[in-house]
Amino acid sequence: MRIIYKIGIRVYFFLLLLASPFNVKARRWLKGRRGMWKKIKKTIPAGARVFWFHCSSLGEFEQGRPVIEEIRQRMPDCFILLTFFSPSGYELRKNYPGADLVSYLPLDTRFNAWRFINLVKPAAVYFIKYEFWYYFLRTLYKKKIPVYLVSAKFREDQAFFKWYGSWYRKFLNYFTLFFVQDENSAKLLASLGMNNTIVSGDTRFDRVHAISERSYDYPKIEKFRQDKKIVVAGSTWDKDEDILVEFINRSGDDVRFILAPHEISSRKIYRLVELIEAPVVRFTEEEKAGFARAKVLLIDTIGHLSSIYKYGDVAYIGGGFGKGIHNILEAATYGLPVIFGPNYHKFLEANEMLTLEAAFHIDNYQSLSDRLDYLLSDSSYLTLCSSKAKDYVNSRIGATTQIVNESLKTIPHSVL
Repeated sequence: MRIIYKIGIRVYFFLLLLASPFNVKARRWLKGRRGMWKKIKKTIPAGARVFWFHCSSLGEFEQGRPVIEEIRQRMPDCFILLTFFSPSGYELRKNYPGADLVSYLPLDTRFNAWRFINLVKPAAVYFIKYEFWYYFLRTLYKKKIPVYLVSAKFREDQAFFKWYGSWYRKFLNYFTLFFVQDENSAKLLASLGMNNTIVSGDTRFDRVHAISERSYDYPKIEKFRQDKKIVVAGSTWDKDEDILVEFINRSGDDVRFILAPHEISSRKIYRLVELIEAPVVRFTEEEKAGFARAKVLLIDTIGHLSSIYKYGDVAYIGGGFGKGIHNILEAATYGLPVIFGPNYHKFLEANEMLTLEAAFHIDNYQSLSDRLDYLLSDSSYLTLCSSKAKDYVNSRIGATTQIVNESLKTIPHSVL
């Protein structure tokens, strides 16, 4: 299996080389790693206490970010190294001020792992959620450097728990502690004899709560909202928008809609403007009388959605008709019941909120229409669902502090 793994890594690199002239992501992956070793050597001071955090991409970064920031708060003189595997994470967070250095992760070969770890000399390493790199983990283990898996979630269908998974199970032996999201993950690890597990929950709850505590105010949205009920549709794709637009076009004047598409290209925005029969205003337009008269507000910028949710009464979260739903916790932290499409089963928070009736899934226009009509017409029911959503998030805050407390206990005092 190790030979297959080594071959697979090299084949992956070769395919990236072949694809790079035609694929932007492949080109960025390769270009971003040029000069990486020199940059690391130049930036990390000799004798620095380095805390290394590795995320695959942007979603994992959002889970690791609360831990990074609490480590920084407790040990302001430490050196924070943040690495990404994917360009989609690196490009968006390469200037993240919470880290002293943001870098790509070298390809997982034996030579790269030894070279990287000897250069960085980390005091502790935090891998986020699903990061399992054999040579990096084995090298860290051999050098007795503590390594933690943060906000991990294990499932029975993963290779670790299959009859053919003996080699993959070696990866698990290299972790100092597993901080898992749920009891089921802890039970699965225990079935393999892994008892170095703490059910700490998901750090995303801490993140969305912190964001809500310092959210931005938007006077133009206040003008748009007036005294109407507001449905906020966040991170939507075409399939989501098709059924939402049908509902918008058939709804009455007592409700208004804020649409924040996942993609904000001109093509996407013009498509929505053409489909919506009601008055539409764009977020980037000057604040004029149009905001008070419009029924639909289109968010044609990025970076505002997490604060905009606070103006809503109900949230629709996109992605459920595709690969999977986007972040429902950003809306739930403000007490918005959330609605999403059918592809939600791998998301623990979605399943838990469905059980509580703080969330609802839909399959088509009719089920969306029935659910929104019920929520928007019955104020007492809406209030009940809202309180359940907010209570759900609030009851799960605290994973970050537990992860930092427990991990620091296992780091040798000589490096702290």
